[in-house]
Amino acid sequence: MYLHDYLNKIMRVWNAYEGQAVARFLSLQDFHVNEPNLYKENPDAAVSRQLPSPLDEIVSAHLKAVYHLMRSDAPNYTEAYRHQTSCIQAVVKLLQQMKEENWILPIMYVVSIDLRLLATKCEQQTKSSKCGEILEKAAESLMSCFRVCAGDTRSSDEDTKRLGMLNLVNQLLKVYFRINKLHLCKPLIRAIDSSNFKDSFTLAQRITYKYFAGRKAMYDSDFKNAEEYLSFAFDNCPRRFTKNKRLILIYLTPVKMLLGYMPRKEVLERYNVLQFHDLASAVKEGNVRRFDEAIRRHEMFFINAGVYLIVEKMKILTYRNLFKKVHQTLQTHQIDMNAFQTALQFSGAEDVSMDETHCIVANLIYEGRIKGYISYQHNKLVISKQNAFPSVVAA
Repeated sequence: MYLHDYLNKIMRVWNAYEGQAVARFLSLQDFHVNEPNLYKENPDAAVSRQLPSPLDEIVSAHLKAVYHLMRSDAPNYTEAYRHQTSCIQAVVKLLQQMKEENWILPIMYVVSIDLRLLATKCEQQTKSSKCGEILEKAAESLMSCFRVCAGDTRSSDEDTKRLGMLNLVNQLLKVYFRINKLHLCKPLIRAIDSSNFKDSFTLAQRITYKYFAGRKAMYDSDFKNAEEYLSFAFDNCPRRFTKNKRLILIYLTPVKMLLGYMPRKEVLERYNVLQFHDLASAVKEGNVRRFDEAIRRHEMFFINAGVYLIVEKMKILTYRNLFKKVHQTLQTHQIDMNAFQTALQFSGAEDVSMDETHCIVANLIYEGRIKGYISYQHNKLVISKQNAFPSVVAA
């Protein structure tokens, strides 16, 4: 395909208002990038003769990015990224010019995705002085598009560019998670959750959004919202996407466990996350030694998944279940603190002191896991005669 033919095809689908077709001609994943006749270092003059502005700027920047990616010697990701940034700046101009029209949104989608992927490549290959600097710059470009879409309040519901917000938010969430700037996610999540179009976005986009919003809620210790977001993502993700369902389950499982719902072994087995099975068994048994061993054994898995600190929080549930067994054994509502210390030592915390025992019990009372108070004068835990150990689900 020659440059003239390529530009003619773009003009034809542009005049037909076929956003998806135009987007394909501007995607770095499309087959046209393998056409050597399109590798032009300076295509500006030829492009501006055949295409209107600012479409000509978008196409020129795209072709320059293709040229630097498909060079015979080696891809120059830095130059390709620079031209892709120019491409998205021209897309912003296009969005601003085409008022009360949203058929061009697919163009914004492909250019945004390619910008993020190129920025990621540059991060991997460039020894930047500041890690995440290139991706952060890419996020600023994506935010320019987001502002235009979010500000389109005058168009009708069918033609509004606000329908493109979620696609951009998902790109931004991926960037912010990668560069570990999670505080920047909050306004984006608030914007989507308060949007009138939150149920109008495609299911695939909503699943991606709920996955990231759920992870953010989990890191904020907002486990009920995290469970709601991640459950939606897991339940609606098609079964054939096993890898994606597994990713969601890695975060959904510890969240559900902290809310008192223990996972079934067959589900964990199906998605190859049996690391949580040993943990769940230890928590249910109130077996501190087995809990510590499970954490140690699967430490690298939990760290790499980013759930190590979340998993550590389950230890308080293990203590709660252990102390409930002490209560069931002694059958009294005034329990000597020595009994708890002995139970802890027997369960694996051999060097636990009385002060540490007091501290563990006090935390359980504070979190509502035990109803009662510590009598320091008599060194006893005085528990409620009714429902002294509230259900973990209700706590």
